[in-house]
Amino acid sequence: MFIKDGIAYAGEKTPAIKISGIRPMDDYLLWIRFNTGEAKVFDFKPMLNEPAFAPLKDDAVFRGVYIDYGVAVWMDGDIDIAPAYLYENSIEYESWIA
Repeated sequence: MFIKDGIAYAGEKTPAIKISGIRPMDDYLLWIRFNTGEAKVFDFKPMLNEPAFAPLKDDAVFRGVYIDYGVAVWMDGDIDIAPAYLYENSIEYESWIA
C-alpha cells in the first residue's frame, strides 16, 4: 500500500517507465534501455503504416531518434511514442540475440 495526495492505494507504487538509452538499428529496430535497467528491442516496422509515423519510413529520419525527458522522439519532437508502449511491446535484448 502507498499513499499519494492523502489517498491510500493498494499494491506497490511503481515508477513511470522512461527511456535512458536508445539506438536505431538496421531494419527499423530500436535498441532501448529503460530506467528499470532492462535493455529491449522494439520492431518499428508495423508502426510505419500508421499516418503519424509515416515520416519514419525515411531511414535517415528514423535514425534521428533521440530522448527527450525519457521519451523517444524524432523531428524536433513532432513525432514521439510512449515509453510504456515501447516497454510492453518489445522483447528483451538477450532473447532477441539468442
